[in-house]
Amino acid sequence: MPKDMKRISKWMSLVLRHKPELAGLQLDEHGWVATSGLIAGLNNHGLDVDMETLVQIVRDNDKQRFAFNEDYSRICANQGHSVDVMPELEQLEPPALLYHGTPDTSVAAVLATGLERRNRHHVHLSEERSTAVSVGGRRGKPIVLTIRSGDMQRDGYLFFRSRNGVWLTEHVPPGYIDQP
Repeated sequence: MPKDMKRISKWMSLVLRHKPELAGLQLDEHGWVATSGLIAGLNNHGLDVDMETLVQIVRDNDKQRFAFNEDYSRICANQGHSVDVMPELEQLEPPALLYHGTPDTSVAAVLATGLERRNRHHVHLSEERSTAVSVGGRRGKPIVLTIRSGDMQRDGYLFFRSRNGVWLTEHVPPGYIDQP
């Protein structure tokens, strides 16, 4: 993704997940906003965005962070919100194992308290170890933790999968986490 597109994508993540007011937006109960409003909000902050640019960013985003509705009139972030919305999620039985990438400096705390959602709605997990490596490497040396999600589900924990394939749960207690 070209540098300007990456900058716009990061700004979209900020606005659609955490601070919609920066672009003069208000997310609906599921996190959707009018596409025209997002474009106007981005342009008001000096980002040169039109519909074609927005479609390309949504299509080419490596983590598929965003989605349009069927007629492209509305847009949302797929997950990762810290604002009060209820993303439309599909509750499913997870695979037996999922993965979570974290920086090496966080491993001791995670093993003591488990994975906590903190200011987000859910803990994010992936089916692919390589995705966990990428996520964990954003803030240091990545450590991939294996989550016994099948055991958790059998013990009553709920799992959801977002439109972009990220697995979500509210908390992963330390007893379900295996370290390398």
